[in-house]
Amino acid sequence: MSKPLATIAGVLVIAGMLGGVASGAPATGGRSSAGMAALPDPQPSPLATSLGIEFVKDSTTTVLLERDGKRYVVDLAARTVREAQPLAAAHASSAAAGPAAAADRKDPPDGAGIFKSNCTMCHGPDGKGIAAMKTPDFTDPKVQASLTDQQMIDIITNGKKGTAMPSWRDKLSEQDIRAVQAYVRSLGAAKPPQASALVPSHESAKSKIYQPGDDRLFTLPTGRRLDRHGMYVNFTHRFAYDPAFSGTARGGALLGLDGVSISSFGLAYGVTDKLSVSIYRAPTLIGRPIEMMAAYNLLDEHDGKPLNAAIRVSLDGLNDFDRMFSENIEGVFSKSINLHPVKAQLYFVPTVSFNDRRLFSPPSYETSSFPSLPGYNAVSLGIGGAIDIRPTAALIAEVIPTVYNGRPLGIHRPAYAFGIQKKIWRHAFTFGFSNSPGTTVSQRAGTDASYLGAPSADTPSGLFIGFDLTRQVH
Repeated sequence: MSKPLATIAGVLVIAGMLGGVASGAPATGGRSSAGMAALPDPQPSPLATSLGIEFVKDSTTTVLLERDGKRYVVDLAARTVREAQPLAAAHASSAAAGPAAAADRKDPPDGAGIFKSNCTMCHGPDGKGIAAMKTPDFTDPKVQASLTDQQMIDIITNGKKGTAMPSWRDKLSEQDIRAVQAYVRSLGAAKPPQASALVPSHESAKSKIYQPGDDRLFTLPTGRRLDRHGMYVNFTHRFAYDPAFSGTARGGALLGLDGVSISSFGLAYGVTDKLSVSIYRAPTLIGRPIEMMAAYNLLDEHDGKPLNAAIRVSLDGLNDFDRMFSENIEGVFSKSINLHPVKAQLYFVPTVSFNDRRLFSPPSYETSSFPSLPGYNAVSLGIGGAIDIRPTAALIAEVIPTVYNGRPLGIHRPAYAFGIQKKIWRHAFTFGFSNSPGTTVSQRAGTDASYLGAPSADTPSGLFIGFDLTRQVH
């Protein structure tokens, strides 16, 4: 061990005791500022000063130690020692003088340097996060897409409740915070041209990959890959009993929103970053089905693949999974299209349903009121598209023709829908018009013509309002 480090090792015990005395508590516990800061205590004790020790503000585990003209950051909890970069000392002195003094610096702030000096303990030296601390991987396009620039600035400035991320409002100037935000954003960007020979070509194309905001386009699945251990909730509402435009005084009825909604609810969980499971339940109004599903993502454009591909298998049971079961298998294929300055994605969803039943509405909640319907094997080919008209807004459209056994199921025309989708961080809201009240796999190709028993209900004049809500809660 070198002489300076040996000296440091000898001071660790003293620093630990002094830290306990100065803070009034043992030198254990969480790191202040999530371990990102190394800001000296403005009022060190005389003994600490004589030993070259500076206590870090609000921390019980980190001290600064000066030996032989060099400064070291000592982490008592992790028992590690690293040499403090000159930038850290500069920012420590400017922070002690206040944000106004930092703002007077003529040189533009170095976001990369500030990050490496203050943030690597929690976020890693390369910004990929630390699993034990559950910090995000800023090189992941999904993480980058989930945060706007302003959200990053707000989190750095004010901290994040429920996590170890502290507020840096009183430690960094506004210019410093914006510099750090710009650096964090750059971690998810394409590699610079000079590094292109060392980087796979798909890395530079990640910025062109479309990011779906929802598990559904409107009714068709997007097949997006769920986060590992992520929990998602899905709501769907279909006002199938009241056409939005036909008839008189539709404005007085809020285009059908005054009517009854077929409201369904589901939960999805990412078991791994490729395997997910879900459960979904629609109301008595449409046969009270419960759907259980497993999905596996085979290909993903974020991994450099030419397209996205997933396979999903599901089992639907009517009357709360009690009778008339339908088995489904579907492929979900999608491809991003870069239409500068907007992005788009196309979807193709071939689906086979075994023992499918026509749509119906039981006359009461009693099980005895459920008719016994024959099952038919059916094949549908879903086609859809989404195009971002703004960074967080997209136009969507889909059509689901049944190409085999549609007539026995009362399907005379394809189910279709179109609308607009608003994408916010971990949340999406889709508003649109459709002629299909079904939202489970076995029911989504059915239309109002079979559901209401009116052959013309699935024409454009019979379009009704619907909307979807999705939210990632974990």
